[in-house]
Amino acid sequence: MATRLNERVVYINGEIMPESRGTVSFRDRSFKFGDGAFDTTRTFGHRIFKAREHIDRFYRSLRYLDMDAGVGPVELLRITEDVLARNLPLLGPDEDYWVTQRVSRGSEIPGGDVYQATGPTLIVECTPLPFKARAAYFRDGIDVMIPSIRRAAPDSMTPRAKTHNYLNLILADQEVRRQNPKAWAILLDHNGNLSEGIGSNIFVIENGVVYTPQDLYVLCGISRETVLEEAAKIGVTVVRKDIDLYDAYNADEAFITSTSFCICPVRGFNGKKVREAGIPGPVTRRLIDSYVSLVNYDFVGQYLKHLD
Repeated sequence: MATRLNERVVYINGEIMPESRGTVSFRDRSFKFGDGAFDTTRTFGHRIFKAREHIDRFYRSLRYLDMDAGVGPVELLRITEDVLARNLPLLGPDEDYWVTQRVSRGSEIPGGDVYQATGPTLIVECTPLPFKARAAYFRDGIDVMIPSIRRAAPDSMTPRAKTHNYLNLILADQEVRRQNPKAWAILLDHNGNLSEGIGSNIFVIENGVVYTPQDLYVLCGISRETVLEEAAKIGVTVVRKDIDLYDAYNADEAFITSTSFCICPVRGFNGKKVREAGIPGPVTRRLIDSYVSLVNYDFVGQYLKHLD
């Protein structure tokens, strides 16, 4: 394998190569139509987290899309661990990676029918986590704003599949960031209840009870599931239910979960501060501490080290 010093490598269709050589055809259906799926975990202190759970969810997305990865879950896990091991030497001591698997249906065949493709394009790659760009969220909390754009309804295309077509979420995020470049977009579902944002799930807390949207209307994040598991361990009640803006505006606390954030406190919704003055609030703090104990790594301290 030919590699360059100080350059990450990527796996593409059976070959591990330097990222500078990692290219995909302009005819690839994911580029042309968003016809692809992916999943992403992260490392903590350079150790991969719940890789099997993420890969299992990845294959559920592929089954929904009727898409073939070309390899099975066991082989994909082996490839993922190999790519990560080759890239770890490039990380600094306070850095970590997103670790991602991607599949498209392949490249369209010139002259063929629009549904024909050459076969799957499979990619496994590592991307440094954006600690510097997101560090202030852990100090100040996230300002959530609700865009006018609604989350795609499950009777259109389920949000539970993690696909390459992110335009619904991207357009909502752009609308919010035009108003506040540091705000985080959380979309309403077609019924007017909170759903999710880009790669993130939302939780609100009132009177010590944690509420999160019903599974049907969101991508059920692995970080979200981890919080549900940790809440059960420490005796915090979590309820899946429809949550509207009335609930959000009256929340004592709120937080977002995602692969990169794990758990990050929310400061307010649409400029209205949550009622608990502390960042994070007491219930959020308990859940963060439990998550830190599970992964055996202080991810909050890791972000704060990257503050300007």
